[in-house]
Amino acid sequence: MEGGLMHLFLVVLGATLLRWCVSLNSYSGAQTPPVYGDYEAQRHWMEITYNLPITEWYVNTTNNDLLYWGLDYPPLTAYHSWLCGAVASVVNSTWVSLWDSRGTESYTHKLFMRSTVIVADLLVYIPAVIVYFTLTRKLTSTRDRLLTSLVVLLYPGIVLIDHGHFQYNCISLGFTVWAVIALEWGHDLLGSVAFCLALNYKQMELYHAMPFFCYLLGSSFRTKTENRFFKLAKIGLVVIMTFALCWLPFLYDKDLALQLLQRLFPFARGIYEDKVANVWCSLAVVIKLKQLLSLDSVIRLCLCTTLAALLPSSLDLLLRPTVERLKLALVNSSLVFFLFSFQVHEKSILIATLPVCLLLHERPFECMWFLLVATLSMFPLLIKDGLVLPYIGTTLLFYTLMVSSLDMGPVAIYLPGSGTTESPSKQWTPSLKAVMFWSSMLGCVGLSVASLTIMPPTSLPDLFPVLISVYSCGHFLLFTIYFHWWQLSCDVEPSKSEVKSRTTQKSNTKKKRL
Repeated sequence: MEGGLMHLFLVVLGATLLRWCVSLNSYSGAQTPPVYGDYEAQRHWMEITYNLPITEWYVNTTNNDLLYWGLDYPPLTAYHSWLCGAVASVVNSTWVSLWDSRGTESYTHKLFMRSTVIVADLLVYIPAVIVYFTLTRKLTSTRDRLLTSLVVLLYPGIVLIDHGHFQYNCISLGFTVWAVIALEWGHDLLGSVAFCLALNYKQMELYHAMPFFCYLLGSSFRTKTENRFFKLAKIGLVVIMTFALCWLPFLYDKDLALQLLQRLFPFARGIYEDKVANVWCSLAVVIKLKQLLSLDSVIRLCLCTTLAALLPSSLDLLLRPTVERLKLALVNSSLVFFLFSFQVHEKSILIATLPVCLLLHERPFECMWFLLVATLSMFPLLIKDGLVLPYIGTTLLFYTLMVSSLDMGPVAIYLPGSGTTESPSKQWTPSLKAVMFWSSMLGCVGLSVASLTIMPPTSLPDLFPVLISVYSCGHFLLFTIYFHWWQLSCDVEPSKSEVKSRTTQKSNTKKKRL
């Protein structure tokens, strides 16, 4: 027991140390007045929420200029910003002084801001990942569970964006992991609350909403232990109450609630921002949808393609609701939203990487491949933030831990660092996979090096960001097909809740016979 606790402590310590090392580097908008970047946005939200009444947080006023990093995340983010602002005011009130604190970038302030992200990680995301892999039925040894937890916690994408670029994705993603854990162990109401909290922290969790809806609806109508409509009504009531509590201060005024919604879904910003590795940005190389179609037409196009692409995965989960399919549907839903929906950011790919991380122990090779490409897709942003060295270091560390710690199967012989001494398989599939993987990685390395060393033509200043976007988008389309095939063809053991339901059903049947 003591040895297990020591190993657990080392996992948490290793994950925390990597985050702290990354946090010592640059961040979004560092020393780039007057607009700065996401670091200043998060600081500004602390300033606004701490100094202004709640009725002004989302409204343009003389004290709250929405054009300067106006708050555009759901209420839980605002409450979190207020809490951080209250702590900041105790440490140093000038950090959140209204108007005067804009552009604050002192060493002590950076130390404070970085610490808030690490604390959030330690409270929400890190324990969620450890608990998830500790309770999973597909890892039998403590060693495998802790190693897999460590690998997931060291995934570069989330670490670089939260602790390098500067955001708090760990909170919404952590709540989502807690939701999956609750559902896997038969606690549907707690799972519903956890996902509602994730959605009320960051609206991009809508990428995961359809799978949770389909799973809860499908499992409610398939339950044998209680009245189906009563179970569905309980879940609906819990969801409504959770949302009502989160939105309570804004529900007293209809106009205020509508203003909040308008801030959360700013359609006027356009179909995507910067160079995103999705279908619409890639198509823009040859077809300029923004010039051919009106804004309303583009929104309808995105809506129709997204809904159509969501159907196969969602219907399968609705008709065959298991937790295993839920996790795969979370991957498929988030990838579909990222590829086809409206107003997509390059960082939104993190929403797809989360469920892939949860499947890492099942098919490590394919999941690792996807996660490496997902990190590449954000490389232009990381260059802009001055995070090239952390990108290289964390990516190499992640790959090394993956191939040395997890079972890569027959393809392991082709992966340097795996330590396998087996002879190459006589089957052609592993060697083909290896050729495809290393060809893909060669492209990733080539584009990364070219972005850093080759000056693009003056007529094509965004040449390499566009190439990376198109290259990554091609991979994401193929991975979307692969993960759909995995979901539609999987035949898995029932989850803990399903086993409990069937056991109760059999017990009741025996009692009736007696």
